[in-house]
Amino acid sequence: MRVEYEPRSVKDLLGEMKDTAELLIDLSYSSVLFEDADLAEEVLELEARMDVLQLQARMTLVMAGRNPEDAEALAPVFGIVGAAEKISDAAGDVAKVVREEVGLLPAFRASLPDAVETLARATVAADSTYAGETLGELNLETETGVRIVAVRRGEEWIHNPDRDTRLQAGDVLICRGPDEGVAGVYETLTGKPFEVPAAEPDASDVGERPLADVDAADVELGEAGSGDAATDWPSEVDDEAEGVRERSDEAEGVRERSDEDEGEGLADLDRAVESLVLLKNLSELAVDLAYSSVLFDDAELAEEVRALEVEVDALKSRFEAWTLRAAASVPDPVALRGLLHVATSTEVISDAAVEISEGVLRGLGTHPVVQAAVAESDEVLVREVVSPGGDLASAPVTDLTRAVAGLRVLAVRRGSDDGVDGPDSDSNDSQWVLSPDEDTVLRGGDTLIVKGTRASADRLADLA
Repeated sequence: MRVEYEPRSVKDLLGEMKDTAELLIDLSYSSVLFEDADLAEEVLELEARMDVLQLQARMTLVMAGRNPEDAEALAPVFGIVGAAEKISDAAGDVAKVVREEVGLLPAFRASLPDAVETLARATVAADSTYAGETLGELNLETETGVRIVAVRRGEEWIHNPDRDTRLQAGDVLICRGPDEGVAGVYETLTGKPFEVPAAEPDASDVGERPLADVDAADVELGEAGSGDAATDWPSEVDDEAEGVRERSDEAEGVRERSDEDEGEGLADLDRAVESLVLLKNLSELAVDLAYSSVLFDDAELAEEVRALEVEVDALKSRFEAWTLRAAASVPDPVALRGLLHVATSTEVISDAAVEISEGVLRGLGTHPVVQAAVAESDEVLVREVVSPGGDLASAPVTDLTRAVAGLRVLAVRRGSDDGVDGPDSDSNDSQWVLSPDEDTVLRGGDTLIVKGTRASADRLADLA
């Protein structure tokens, strides 16, 4: 299909590309979790849409450049466009595990429910009570906890549908929320029951026993024991390089371990599966932080994105070592192909995150159009400073997430209790805590980077 230039704002194109890329990540991993060919097909449709968007964005950017100053300002924007396309292609490759029946160990699917929010694709039935109603009239998010993140109507996609969006019979809805809420909404929309994937793997596919619980230390990176653990990442490049060398030594140690223990191969498979889930979590976090660094033109956040990419590379090396060792102990080594396929695509997502933040890393700053596009996209990114003596000071993160539904804390930049170290502080003593766990205690002067709905962002502003 020939793509022709259309007069459209760069802001709108970039905003749609960001929303599409994030939706693609969600849909691709959900298609794997549910072994859902329909979700995988939606990934294919969105990937084709992204191909058109990136070409239109490049055409528009070329038309906008008139002099060397424009070239310098627009160069990072080209990088963001290319990164969104790279994320799209990687998500499509993840979905190929389902579309092309590559196969994936049940052990990995059993590990995904805790790392993937429940996502469902539902077609509005003609006799559904929701047909003809607006989202505002249904008030689904308040009543059920379920959010409609996108609507496909024929070949048109509606990202971030608002309360005035009226549902029509035949609309394909992408719903996100708690299991119970999604199940109820899905059944009302389609007239069919929603099936939640089984939580236990089929042990016969990997050996004679189910996967054992993996000690967090087996996949520990820095302070990270799991995707939900608090993580204090190094911000200096030398420290990052040293960390890579240390983890490479550890991976070498893995390769040199003895094979005398018959259960050792399955232990390696345990570690490989756990590390792949962590790879997914870190890559998604890197994308969120990359867009945050662009929105806030924050070089420190951009450095954290680069540090995360280094960690992902090192973790993937360890994952490959564990998987190759496990191949000698599973009945069908070809069954491990899906794990390798997903790991490769997941690493590409973290690489794309660095490309998003490249302009900030190199001191070129952020073009105002890019900031506007990120600020107006589907889920908003917000930076708030915790007021000393306020409601959030001395409170754990779990108090915040319970008080504000639909909010996720991506990172906390530690500040002083007197609040001097705000987002514009030049203090060298600041420390980032990435993906803080629910027990992380907030302090006055902390800077929060959060992601959520606009309503949740407004509520956070009141509390902070």
